[in-house]
Amino acid sequence: MTESNVRVRFAPSPTGPLHIGGVRTALYNYLFARQNGGKLIFRIEDTDSTRFVPGAEDYIIEAFNWLGIKFDEGVSFGGEYGPYRQSERKDIYKKYVQQLIDADKAYIAFDTPEELDKKRAEIENFQYDASTRMQMCNSLTLAKDEVEKRISEGHQYVVRFKIEPGRDVHVDDIIRGDVSINTSVLDDKVLFKSADQLPTYHLANIVDDHLMKITHVIRGEEWLPSAPLHVLLYEAFGWTDTMPRFAHLPLLLKPVGNGKLSKRDGDKLGFPVFPLEWHDPKSGDVSSGYREQGYLPQAVINFLALLGWNPGTDQEILSLDEMVKLFDLSKCSKAGARFDYVKAAWFNHQYLLKQDAMDWTPEFDKILRANGIQSTPEKEAQVVEMMKMKVIEYVDKENNKKKRNVSFVSDLWPLTKFFFVAPDVYDTEDKFVRKNWKKSENEEECTSTMMKQLLAIIEKVDDFSVDGLKAVVDAWAEESGARPWNAWRVALVGAGQGPDMYELSAFLGKEETMKRIESAISQLG
Repeated sequence: MTESNVRVRFAPSPTGPLHIGGVRTALYNYLFARQNGGKLIFRIEDTDSTRFVPGAEDYIIEAFNWLGIKFDEGVSFGGEYGPYRQSERKDIYKKYVQQLIDADKAYIAFDTPEELDKKRAEIENFQYDASTRMQMCNSLTLAKDEVEKRISEGHQYVVRFKIEPGRDVHVDDIIRGDVSINTSVLDDKVLFKSADQLPTYHLANIVDDHLMKITHVIRGEEWLPSAPLHVLLYEAFGWTDTMPRFAHLPLLLKPVGNGKLSKRDGDKLGFPVFPLEWHDPKSGDVSSGYREQGYLPQAVINFLALLGWNPGTDQEILSLDEMVKLFDLSKCSKAGARFDYVKAAWFNHQYLLKQDAMDWTPEFDKILRANGIQSTPEKEAQVVEMMKMKVIEYVDKENNKKKRNVSFVSDLWPLTKFFFVAPDVYDTEDKFVRKNWKKSENEEECTSTMMKQLLAIIEKVDDFSVDGLKAVVDAWAEESGARPWNAWRVALVGAGQGPDMYELSAFLGKEETMKRIESAISQLG
């Protein structure tokens, strides 16, 4: 196999929103394909018609468009091996189902749900296999003419794969090495259902991978138990020379506790498990998405890439091109990767800082307008530049007070409101206000007296830039021994937060700065 022959696929089912674990699987397929100059195919596995959810397919495509994961062929992308939607490949599958039946590798079973339930009640841990199949209602126990009669009369049936016991099946897994399972523990899997004339995942998957010339199957660990069955199917069809290499990725684990990451974990701890917001067409429920919560797609990709794979260096911020260059499936972990949603926010902070302040303004402007404020992109960019490195305090869903860097554009509003809205009430119980605005019977010791002096100084400043203000105020402070900066902050902000006072005053302008100082003197005395 040459590098240019590499063909991998991502094949979701349109049964709901794309889970973030599925995004990681698609990403690893993308990185592997690009590194080897190969192709990434997008296939829709919709053979389970009972679970189809309207809008799910469009959602999945939109999610990958936002994330920047590009496919080379498949549903909505075209290609020479289509159709790429399994529900449109019924006739193709029927041919291969019949091939297995004719070769005595599969058989037709007419057992009803009631008959199967009865057998489960009779036999503890019942499974449909070599030890029980001859007790059941199928083409192995019925005469040929009876089978044909039932089919012609419209009896529903399934086609089961005939697995012979007592053999060790080996799977050569790129990540896990040799994986072996004995066929005695496998049941005769259903490959086809007459009810909807569609194959199950197991048959459709194998046929499509073969016909679409898939060279590597990179998928989640949850599919590992089915890998030996797929090896047996490749052998049954005589396709062992074109069997793909398998790589089963580690599970994404809950942030806390044991088990696989679920939507419930996200709801409990306040983070999304879907790339985009999802509106359930059946229940009407709305689930949060990374895009709508303010994540940058590059940050999501970078975060996911390192959940289960290590590039072999301490470097954490990696561009997509760097990931392609460094990616190595053999360096993926066998153990599950714990989903650190706090780290995800850290990645977003890092990518926000890499952006120009003007890139923040479209989203920041939406937030300002939602709060009744109209500004200009230039002014908004100034605020971003002053505040993007600040720390925000928040309360998590466990009611714990925590701090973190500005990780989302939405974090800016509580940190920047005072740039656009003057304090209307000063909280005299606030520790910072109480400490830095002192009252005294001695007028010279009153903070308000110092602020009146600062007002008189500011009024005379002609150059109301940062440098112009600093030159005048610093000279007065040095000569008089005054220390006005914290009280000045109280007057302009109303709390102990914000940027350098010269930067803030220059942004507000002389008129607004003086107005706020006068208001503080009036209210605080």
